[in-house]
Amino acid sequence: MQIEYAKKFIKEFKKSPKNIKTAFKNKLEIFTRDKFDSTLNNHCLSGKLKDYRSINITGDWRAIFREIEKENVVYFVAIGTHSKLYS
Repeated sequence: MQIEYAKKFIKEFKKSPKNIKTAFKNKLEIFTRDKFDSTLNNHCLSGKLKDYRSINITGDWRAIFREIEKENVVYFVAIGTHSKLYS
């Protein structure tokens, strides 16, 4: 599995608090071993984000990604609080 990041994700990640950056890195390690590990709460999104999925980073922080299966790529597009991402 290849992990890629959108420019928007990189920009939001750089602005994130240090504890969120650390938590994301830890969750990414879990994700690369088992993308459906229960601690990630990996789930499909709906509405305008119906082609995307989300994982939990902390209680309120999420990372949104899209899978490009034919290329075996996971493309992270956004990171932020639940209310910021889904408003």
